Amino acid sequence: MSTSIPGQCLCGRITFSAQPMTPEMDACHCTQCRKWSGGVLFAVVCSSVQINNESELTAYQSSDWGERLFCRHCGSNLFWRMLDHSIMAVMVQAFDDPSQFEFTREAFIDEKPGNYSFADKTHRMTGEEFMALYDSSGS
Repeated sequence: MSTSIPGQCLCGRITFSAQPMTPEMDACHCTQCRKWSGGVLFAVVCSSVQINNESELTAYQSSDWGERLFCRHCGSNLFWRMLDHSIMAVMVQAFDDPSQFEFTREAFIDEKPGNYSFADKTHRMTGEEFMALYDSSGS
């Protein structure tokens, strides 16, 4: 996608414009994402994100490779990014119009609890399969 799409947190103190890599959204079922989002995390990987009022963001380093960013005022979960900033994902519901994204992939299907499932036909990957997509070591 070549168009930047606007979004914001719940209180409006943080606004952003992001350029999604594709018009697709992913669901993550990993334990961390479920705890952070209060459910399933839906995100869009973006090639660029411009954040207004970035000083209002708080970052939580949730692993050896990634961090989660949220508004320090309203608590809205907004972004997940690699510590080296090579990958940035935007929470789909933070976009002003989240309906434009197609649900195509589920990650960490091996950590999904058994009390829900989606009717959509998606590409389902285990955590190992998903992490292999972003393995920069070349192995």
